[in-house]
Amino acid sequence: MAEHNETGTKGETLAIEFLKKKGYTILEKNWRFKHLEADIIATIDKTLVIAEVKTRKSNYFGEPETFVDRKKQKNLMSIANAYIHSNNLDLEVRFDVISIIIGNNDSKINHIEDAFLSSH
Repeated sequence: MAEHNETGTKGETLAIEFLKKKGYTILEKNWRFKHLEADIIATIDKTLVIAEVKTRKSNYFGEPETFVDRKKQKNLMSIANAYIHSNNLDLEVRFDVISIIIGNNDSKINHIEDAFLSSH
């Protein structure tokens, strides 16, 4: 596995542990719809959370969350709609970004709730 894939997988595992500790219920990891993928789909209270995990080894090129561009946001909205329809859900939807910087001895996690708003 390429090093960036290992970093991403480790980041997703850290993000899931982090969300569980905060009381989230994890429904899906790496859920696919056509050619699109959601890193984490979870619920908290009566809200469906579509979470994008961005993991880096440093913030040399910027904070990881800054790499969630408009196209990715639009793709996540499509994934949310597909997931809601395929599971017949009636929940509020929120889009979060979990930004992780994995250091040599520790990791920094920044959970940004409502990172962007759905246009629907």
